[in-house]
Amino acid sequence: MERRFVPTHNVEKNPMLRLLTLATATVLLVVPGPLKADADPPLAGIRRVVFLGDSITYSGQYVEYIETYLRTSQPELRCEFLNLGLPSETVSGLSEPGHAGGSFPRPDLHERLGRVLEQTRPDLIVACYGMNDGIYYPFGQERFEKYQDGMRKLRERAAAIGARVLHVTPPVFDPEPIRPRTLPAGLAEYRQPYEGYDEVLERDSDWLLAQKKVGWDVVDVHGPMKHHLAVARQRDPGYRLANDGVHVNATGHWLIAREILRHWGVRDRGVVEAINGEKALADQPHGLAILKLVQQKQRLLKDAWLTSTGHKRPGMKKGRPLEEAQREAQAIEAQIRTLQARKD
Repeated sequence: MERRFVPTHNVEKNPMLRLLTLATATVLLVVPGPLKADADPPLAGIRRVVFLGDSITYSGQYVEYIETYLRTSQPELRCEFLNLGLPSETVSGLSEPGHAGGSFPRPDLHERLGRVLEQTRPDLIVACYGMNDGIYYPFGQERFEKYQDGMRKLRERAAAIGARVLHVTPPVFDPEPIRPRTLPAGLAEYRQPYEGYDEVLERDSDWLLAQKKVGWDVVDVHGPMKHHLAVARQRDPGYRLANDGVHVNATGHWLIAREILRHWGVRDRGVVEAINGEKALADQPHGLAILKLVQQKQRLLKDAWLTSTGHKRPGMKKGRPLEEAQREAQAIEAQIRTLQARKD
């Protein structure tokens, strides 16, 4: 069964439609299909997965959760997960006036994409863009088309090296935690976020999901995250996934990871119904110990790869030389494999 979410700009105007949407989404999210052991190993035949995105991807918890679950549930998996997310980045090439206090424009993925593809040679790219691509303005057709063009260009360059792309819809923007700092519609310039910016992200999400009809591989995280937030706020009006409205906490990262895992066919009830990632992973063999090692490895390698491939984003931590970081990562990998082999 495919999930469908009614765009919130319609829902908010109709209270009855909002209740119906929440009720329907609850059924679809709580009953994700037959809850059984995974029929086919996720990522069978995939040697290397590269995650691309902005600061949410660079933060990387969702990448770490994904790798940890797959490593604990499929010990035979031989797949490398590389995080090359870059804070502030867009796929559209756009940047708002005064970004970062006017110190630098947003980096454009396409400035570095050729180097990333050449050096990493991925079999699969997981791309999560959109949060920055509307530059926190109200919807604008020209900006929307730049986002679309950037996504198509990403796909073309990936196809040229034989890599597949999994598109991830943008996470939710939540104005409530920063309501005093948001701006209304109708202004000429936005140096602080537009209060209805999530409407822009919903349009991006709807467009991406529509591309499934022409063969794109797309997973929706925006709809499930928005649903989670709405339901949680019914119990606690102060509930939040991101203190700044953008950069989600551990729960938000787990929701992203969970939807990607479900998209890859995971049917483990402890995963597809979980809200807390660490609790879900604690039920896996040596799950938390493996998570800790995966975090060490991921955080070591992402800075090394970003430094090696190069970018134009100031203020980033300089990574270790790549060969040195890879040697250390191999030692961590050996510890992971030792844990995987243990039967206790």
